[in-house]
Formats: sequence, C-alpha cells, structure tokens
Amino acid sequence: MAAIAGADYVLTDERNCSYYSQDIYTRALPALAVVRPGSTADVARVAAAATQRGHAVVTRGGGMSYTGGYVPAEADTILIDMGRLNRVVECNTEDMYVTMEAACTWKDLHAALRGTGCRTPYWGTLSGIKATVGGSLSQNSIFWGSGRYGSAADSVLSLEVALADGTILDTGSNAQKHGAPFFRHYGPDLTGLFCCDAGALGIKTKATLQLVPELAARRFASFDFDHYGPMTSAMSAIAREGLAMECFGFDPFLQKQRMQRDSLLRDVKALAGVMKASNGVVAAVTEGVKTAVAGRGFMEDVAYSLHIVVEEASETLADDRMDRIRQICSSLQGREIENSIPKILRANPFAPLNNVVGPQGERWAPVHALIPHSRAIAVINGAEKIFSGQRELMEREGIGAGFLFATVSTNCFVVEPVFFWPDAMTEIHRDTVEPGVLKKLPGFDENPEARRAVALIRQELLAFFRDMGAAHLQVGKAYLYKEGLKSPSWELVRQLKSILDPDNRINPGALGL
Repeated sequence: MAAIAGADYVLTDERNCSYYSQDIYTRALPALAVVRPGSTADVARVAAAATQRGHAVVTRGGGMSYTGGYVPAEADTILIDMGRLNRVVECNTEDMYVTMEAACTWKDLHAALRGTGCRTPYWGTLSGIKATVGGSLSQNSIFWGSGRYGSAADSVLSLEVALADGTILDTGSNAQKHGAPFFRHYGPDLTGLFCCDAGALGIKTKATLQLVPELAARRFASFDFDHYGPMTSAMSAIAREGLAMECFGFDPFLQKQRMQRDSLLRDVKALAGVMKASNGVVAAVTEGVKTAVAGRGFMEDVAYSLHIVVEEASETLADDRMDRIRQICSSLQGREIENSIPKILRANPFAPLNNVVGPQGERWAPVHALIPHSRAIAVINGAEKIFSGQRELMEREGIGAGFLFATVSTNCFVVEPVFFWPDAMTEIHRDTVEPGVLKKLPGFDENPEARRAVALIRQELLAFFRDMGAAHLQVGKAYLYKEGLKSPSWELVRQLKSILDPDNRINPGALGL
C-alpha cells in the first residue's frame, strides 16, 4: 500500500484506524489500515492489491452517513479514504455537464460553479460541507433541488468506477471509445448499477452530473398546521403540481430541538447570508430586518411547520407559484408564519454540522421511509404507534423522537423519524462539531442501555417500513433491502455482485450481500 499511495498516506495507528471506520451512528470494528490514494489509478491498484490478498475493502467519502455503509464488517479490512480525490475536473457549460472526482464535496462543487450561471439539478445534501458527491451517489441523498429534480442519482450522466480486480470502467456515453460524458442512456443503464449500491459493486472515482440554468427569482414561505394530516396533504399537493424547489416540514419535537440547537451567533451569521442572497441593497435590508425582527419567538406557538423555497426564471412565475402554494395551504387550514427558516437555510446551504448531536450533546440518529403520497399518512400513523408502544422504555432511557418530512419530485414523500438519546459522543462527533459549540455542550457518559433501546425501536421501524413497501436512501448495512425484495430482483443483484466482485471483497455486508 505504501508503494502505491506513498508511505504518508497509509495510516495504521489505532486512533486513525478507529476514527475512519466509524460513522455517525456506528462504531464497531477498526480497519487494519487506512489508505488515502491520490488518483483513480492508485485507487484501482489499492483495491486489486487488497482483494488479491483476501482483504475486504471499504470506501469512505465524507463520513456523514449513519447506516454502517463504510463501517467494516470483517477484521483486517482495508479502508480507502477518498479524501484526496476532491477536484472539479471539467465544467463544460457548452455541453452542460460538470465532472468531478468522487470526494469533491457538494459545497466545493457549488463554489466551483459560482458565476457560471449553471448548477446541477440536485445540488447537495444539508451535510454538503463534508458530504461528497461520490458518497451521495453510493448512498443516494436528497435536499437541495429535490422538490423539482429528485435525488442525487437522478442528476448523474456518467461514472468512472474502479472494480475489485483493478479494472477501471466508464459508464453512459463516456463508455464509448470516442465518447464524452454528456448522456446517460446508451444501451443498458450501467450508470444506474453503481448508484445507490452502498459501495458494494465498485469504487466510484469520478462522476459527471448534468448542468441546468440557475434560477434567479426566489420566494420563501412557512406555514403552521395543527396536525400532520393536513400538512402532509398540503405537501403532497404542492409536490404533485411541481411548485416548490424544496418542500420540508418538522413536527413539534424536532422543531424544538432545532431552535434550541441554533445559537444566536449562528442566527446573526445566517442573517448576513440572507442579506447577501437577496437581490439588491433595498431587498437585502428589507429581508434582513424582517428575519431579525422575527427572531426565535415566532416558532414558540407553532405545531407542525412547513417550509417552502420556490425558484423560477422570472419574478412573475415565482409569484404565481407562491400564490398557488398559499391557496393550497390555506385550504387545509395552514397559517402563514414568518419565513426565517427557509431563508436562512437557503442563504447558508452548507452550514457547519453541529446538528450531528442534540442541543445538550445527545446522540442523534435518523431513519426514514420513501413512500408514495397515498401511503404517507399510514406510515406516519404506524411510526407514531410504534413510539407509543415503546413510550415507557423511551421515557425510562431518556429517548426523544421527532419527525422530518419532505417531498422528492412529484411522486415521493419522505418520512424521517429522528432519535435523540443521552450517550457519549465518539471521535467523529467531536471532530465534526465546531470547537466553540463543542465546548459548550454538557455531553453524557456512555449509556449502552439507551443505545440498545434505540437500536430495538429502530429495528421495529425498519421492519414496519419494509412491510409498507418503502424505499430508502443510504441502505448501507442497516435497511432490510434483501428481505424486502422479490426473489428475481434479489437474484439479479446477487449475480451482478458475483460478476463484478466474485470473492465478495468490496464492502461485504452492504445491501445484505
């Protein structure tokens, strides 16, 4: 490994082998070594050298997942940290695509495209200050742009992938001998095979994403609903008509956690971002003053809050979209409130990740279900029933749970239960939270009983989601992918794995393989 990547980029000390092998939720087996290759060729050579000697290989991007995707399942695993492959390789505004190395973060991609008048359709997750493009394509992800353009995988045109034996594969139109990565579909969709694969079929080294024109006219709105039923109906109606670029909501518990967690200093910094993001000096001052006056108090009497971002090519179209959204929410008894939350989030899309722990330093972990609109209420009701049945256990162990809701394109509703519980932070939490925030958190001692209780309730939710036919992002080693698939589909996935990685050395355990 040292001969391939350089001695400085092979880490074998106990701390690094443990740190790089844990995600936000799971700390299990440490890696035997962490290798940090600097090129596609070196990634391929590292993978081949390790697998030929019988070692399992897992690949780590930004480290922000929570489903065990890159956590080793076997002893003596070689972990490939992709952090050095982080460049934007080509920004082609004539042919409307951008190519980047797999460890380019969404924040860095966003910065690289600034001033071009273009962006990718899906342009990042809220953890995009650390989350990488390659990691997001292995896991799939949603948020910025998802209300209109879908998930991360929907924006991909082409991939470069290193296989278990060291072969380097190109997909899409770039698979041609004289090709360019401008088009995804030419013959069978090989690009799709390596999206959402939890890194089990190969190691993504480069990705090409589509570009679309940036939309200058923006509108923001927030609404308060007394119950999740009407709010869910409003979100589905907004999604079906394709009105919002982002459409998301919180239940009262998660809302309270967020308002406790965000410091006043953070709000002031965010306010500056809102002013920068506004069009013109007068608009900047007006928007800034409105947000400042609203402060935090405007959320105190809010039950279920819905937040909307509209982006369009013209001011007139943006106003028309927002008028229709107001009609929908009003018809379902939604009350419009100050729109500080979507404004602040949009002005600072890749904020520091202090929310990987709770407001007092609690441990944090979500699970989620992607479902059709027609099943949204049933899934929320079922999750609430599980929490109600475990109320005594949750109260005894100090476990709190709330919900995030979101829509993806016109056809998908997201229900994300989020757990908070008193437990010790691990190295990855202490490394991720800003030092100034970390030192103010009381924190907690190790609490294996609460941890086991969360795992128990989490598994109950996952089984329920499987029975409801839910799909998932970030399958990793957590969701019941294999158990929920029809036999022919699972058999095809298993056969693909046997062709691409016959000895099951690339991330064994991911996807249930």
